[in-house]
Amino acid sequence: MKSQAEIKVGCCGFTVSQQKYFQLFKVIEIQNTFYQLPQLKTAEKWQSSAPEDFEFTMKAWQLITHEPTSPTYRRLKLRWPAEKLARCGSFKVSEEVVWAWEQIREIAAALQAKNVVFQCPASFRPTAQSQRNLRAFFQKIDRGPFGLIWEPRGEWPEQEIRGLCQELNLIHGVDPFKQEPQSGGVRYFRLHGVTGYRYRFSGPDLESLRNKCRGITYCLFNNAGMWADALAFRDLIGRRTLQEREPPTEMSGAH
Repeated sequence: MKSQAEIKVGCCGFTVSQQKYFQLFKVIEIQNTFYQLPQLKTAEKWQSSAPEDFEFTMKAWQLITHEPTSPTYRRLKLRWPAEKLARCGSFKVSEEVVWAWEQIREIAAALQAKNVVFQCPASFRPTAQSQRNLRAFFQKIDRGPFGLIWEPRGEWPEQEIRGLCQELNLIHGVDPFKQEPQSGGVRYFRLHGVTGYRYRFSGPDLESLRNKCRGITYCLFNNAGMWADALAFRDLIGRRTLQEREPPTEMSGAH
């Protein structure tokens, strides 16, 4: 008999009030932490406001993953000189990048987060230098108790993703409509939209997504209609679970 998946559904960011979100979902991926980390007391407030069984995951600060030429740095509030910023991004093992991870680790601990997501830009390509940086970074940092999710984008060969995830104990963050997960154990799906951010998931799409879930699977929607799509998927899972639990009805024979 097929073992039942434990599917954790949510959105990438609060798209409604926190109170309403907490009523309807049990997990969220915090996005703000990619652009600029909140104050520690803000993270503590988020965590204390959430139900006891609620789970936070969070996106790693762009100082680790993205070069300072990225347009996302426009939202960075640090007033560092150019020579300091130049030592950021691409998992460089610099004083600045290691410091950024320590700040992330503190916020993740305040949130009691289960996972931290490292989403790479497409410009982080599968070069020898990129792989050296990844190895050096993940071997150096204090990982804490967190699952570390690596979402490569661009043309990374599956065998290289698989090998690095195994070697560095990473979970492959992936859009399952674009690629199969290349790490074992926990599955972490980030749903960006089949054809782009404006895409709305259809009923057959959500059925297909349900069939891709194995064991513990996170399904975090990150498209324009993420709230409605996440609710629809949550409801589909509820119906499927109910059907799986119901005993088969006996067919009465002809007399």
